[in-house]
Amino acid sequence: VLQIALGASWLLLQERQSRKLILFIVFVALLLDNMLLTVVVPIIPSYLYNLDESADVVLRNDSLSRKGPEGSFHTIVSLYDNSIRLSSSNFTTSPVDPVPPTPVVTKLLQNSSDCPQSSSKLLNENVKVGMLFASKATVQLVTNPFIGPLTNRIGYQLPIFAGFCIMFLSTIMFAFSSSYTLLFLARSLQGVGSSCSSVAGMGMLASVYTDDEERGHAIGIALGGLALGVLVGPPFGSVMYDFVGKTAPFLILAFLAVFDGVPKNVLLLFFQSQKGTPLLTLMKDPYILIAAGAICFGNMAIAMMEPTLPIWMMETMCARKWQLGVAFLPASISYLIGTNIFGTLAHKMGRWLCALIGMVVVGFSVICVPFAKDIYGLILPNFGVGFAIGMVDSSMMPIMGYLVDLRHISVYGSVYAIADVAFCMGFALGPSIGGSIAENIGFPWLMTIIGIVDILFAPLCIFLRNPPGQEEKIAILMDTNCSMKTRSYSAQGTYYQGESMDPEYDDYD
Repeated sequence: VLQIALGASWLLLQERQSRKLILFIVFVALLLDNMLLTVVVPIIPSYLYNLDESADVVLRNDSLSRKGPEGSFHTIVSLYDNSIRLSSSNFTTSPVDPVPPTPVVTKLLQNSSDCPQSSSKLLNENVKVGMLFASKATVQLVTNPFIGPLTNRIGYQLPIFAGFCIMFLSTIMFAFSSSYTLLFLARSLQGVGSSCSSVAGMGMLASVYTDDEERGHAIGIALGGLALGVLVGPPFGSVMYDFVGKTAPFLILAFLAVFDGVPKNVLLLFFQSQKGTPLLTLMKDPYILIAAGAICFGNMAIAMMEPTLPIWMMETMCARKWQLGVAFLPASISYLIGTNIFGTLAHKMGRWLCALIGMVVVGFSVICVPFAKDIYGLILPNFGVGFAIGMVDSSMMPIMGYLVDLRHISVYGSVYAIADVAFCMGFALGPSIGGSIAENIGFPWLMTIIGIVDILFAPLCIFLRNPPGQEEKIAILMDTNCSMKTRSYSAQGTYYQGESMDPEYDDYD
């Protein structure tokens, strides 16, 4: 008997340790994914502007040399074949030492002021930057409906390993790409890898944390990895780009990806696949759609700010390169705080209420962003945006898993594919639409529109107050002391499940 008790205790300890290890692996995976997602935010607008400006300088010099008086000599440095040409002769001198394009772009504007030379060109960057940022989320949006059911069928190992390889390749491409096309390809490739890692990671967490309160706490910690990546990415990218160059931050992220990928794939050899509810059935569930909508519109606010806020700062504040990333620091810090606080607190106060308040706060915070006159004026509204999005994410992610437990089969790959689709839809539509709106009617109106949308969506979270479930599923869940109050329908009428059977207590903690 003693041996059996010791064996059971050892197995329980091993299970708890493996769950913590899984949580750590998912935490690091989300951290690296979102560092790569946000490290480009301060780099790309400035880098693309410098690329376009350098091309214009070459074209202007070429046109001036053709109009010069006969007999005058003008030296032109070609950025394409690294040679020197004389405008009054037909020969080309021997090629000079190879000059990589990136340092040339940087040196052309070294002596210029922090303010851009052409505000009209800067406004035109909104669409290009927005489309580049949106490409990752768009590809991820298309990939997720395939990854979720695939994860249910073949397990977690292959999707996460594929995600690791693709993310590593994408990071290396970012490091050495020097054209818009290659950067666009690298960003799109990141979407495929991110889809594999995030869907499998969140589904794996939900499967090993079966208790609703523990699951909410674990998902809150995992979202802390996402928050930390969002926190570290922009300032890390802006500082490294300003003082070291574009390549260095991506090489560091590639090294960290290798460090994370090996133990992750060794551990996942032990997980088995299980068939779950079809994806289409879950997509028809109105309660899952409301939770997904909150995730989508909440994150769309920060997604619209990522490509447009740095350009607006360059235009109105003459912001330096390092400031373009540091401006997002308050939002990142507050998101980290929000996800850790409300991962547990939302279970007590009611996740529907937490999400409702979060959506309203997001709306008012983004409306206040354009009133900032300098980088210090962005601290308070950006802090509010990040904290409120943390409230929404840490409330809605656990609800997605619980709704599957309550109304469907408890296999989580497909439902977290839907959650990731919602997240990606926000980050796909946000930058692409936001860039065009900012170019045509201005950044302040863009923030006003998305703020009003978030505020109008908030009341829909009330429907998540007491979602109905299948009777046999409710009986099982009530045995696990789940705190979400639900109602069920039978031939005898409606009855309520939870601590009180009185309908006036039909909300959940």
